[in-house]
Amino acid sequence: MEIYRQVTLRSMISFYRKLFCCGLISFVFFYSATAQNGQGSKTLLPPVETQPPVSKGQEPAFKGQTRIRGVKTKSKIKITSIADGLKFPWGLDFMPDGRMIVSEKPGNIRIVSKEGVVGAKIQGVPAVRLKGDGGMYDVKLDPDFAKTRLVFWNFVEPVTGGGVTSVARGKLASDEKSFENVKIIYRSSPAYEGPNHNGSRMLFDKNENLFVSFGERFDDEIRKKAQDLGSSLGKIVRIDKEGKAVKGNPFENNPDALPEIWSLGHRNPQGLAFNPTTGELWASDLGPDAGDEINIIKAGANYGWPIISYGIEYSGEPVNGGLTVRKGMEQPVYYWDPTIAPSGITFYMGNLIPEWKGNLFVAALRGSHIDRLVIKDNKVVGEERLFTDLNKRFRYITQGPDGALYAIIDDPDGKIFRISN
Repeated sequence: MEIYRQVTLRSMISFYRKLFCCGLISFVFFYSATAQNGQGSKTLLPPVETQPPVSKGQEPAFKGQTRIRGVKTKSKIKITSIADGLKFPWGLDFMPDGRMIVSEKPGNIRIVSKEGVVGAKIQGVPAVRLKGDGGMYDVKLDPDFAKTRLVFWNFVEPVTGGGVTSVARGKLASDEKSFENVKIIYRSSPAYEGPNHNGSRMLFDKNENLFVSFGERFDDEIRKKAQDLGSSLGKIVRIDKEGKAVKGNPFENNPDALPEIWSLGHRNPQGLAFNPTTGELWASDLGPDAGDEINIIKAGANYGWPIISYGIEYSGEPVNGGLTVRKGMEQPVYYWDPTIAPSGITFYMGNLIPEWKGNLFVAALRGSHIDRLVIKDNKVVGEERLFTDLNKRFRYITQGPDGALYAIIDDPDGKIFRISN
């Protein structure tokens, strides 16, 4: 009888040990599988994209490069229209007193008050070529605006041979009604008659140098320039406030290259943002029919267009035979298929919605939403689509000085939205 009791006791102890271990393993697996980088919902969600891929037979280069698992914001958020009546607004920057300066695609720059009152167009802006997707693009204040009152903007300039995407600057007059001493400091090359894929976004770095992105002008005969170091089409350049190449640019010692080029092989990059955590430059790039990209921009790197792509031509044919990977060409951190048409991007570092901290936000035109990407170790680990119910073409998004996000929509009655808790 005593032996039987000992065997039974040992069996029970063994059974409960196994049960405990299995439970612990299950708990660890469940937690690691469902935690969303320590942010948002811990419920494992399916990818937000539910449509079948447009590009048939293509596979991502690594796990998580597309159609990552979904996440859902737990915090209460609200989106409020704070200004309207803008004509296809494109860029937005904040003035030192909290007002906003906004560019409009038809060729205007206006100041918007904190209360949302849209001011008259500022005089002195050079002629803009409004054709196709071309027009006025981004607007940025000089980092030393409080002292210099300089404003920079980029736009499609009408020239012999068609148009070029140019960067201008001017001093905002004391009465804020005009720009003084306006000067075009940089012109992309070459000029081209086609109206599409001019780019373009601007961003000052911590050294007050200016990064500017340029599209490859769309058509087959010109888009090859994205791989030509003698052209600024399909490139991101780094220039100073005078429009000159910055010392230390990656191709400055190449006699066949423009010294201002920072990276090449882009299609139509409309978003630039620095990751505040790492200091790295990130960019959005519109693909053809699918294949939109998010890239980490490295000095001298080639991002592949039109040699490699995760999209297809608008005709339905594969791009360059369907090639998606080539040695010496960078892979996107993330891509979308079908397209969402990503434009402006920003990293959120505010405190109003803590679970969003460090996330990348993407203004989606065709997708008609704000895309939230959770980033960990330079990889996308979660995705959420916000404000799809508004059915608006979001053009740009940025963080304001109050810690809220501000977004503008591509619309003849363009609005500025404030996103907060």
